[in-house]
Amino acid sequence: MYTQNIKYMSECIINEVSKLRTSMGITQEDLALKVNVSRQTIIALEKGHYTPSILLALKIAGFFKMPVEKIFKIKYEK
Repeated sequence: MYTQNIKYMSECIINEVSKLRTSMGITQEDLALKVNVSRQTIIALEKGHYTPSILLALKIAGFFKMPVEKIFKIKYEK
């Protein structure tokens, strides 16, 4: 039987939402209203406790007028 030693890496999504939001001077509530989610969702997203759906990520990218990959990135950890 063939076996291979593979090092597994965990992945998580990191984002620039808080940085972008504060640089524009808008509140978490304002952003939540613009992308049709709760303020608690924005809080969890900014803290890294929530991975957005594709739809939400695209709405946020559209709001900030940026490509989604400039806001959301995969972080690899060993």
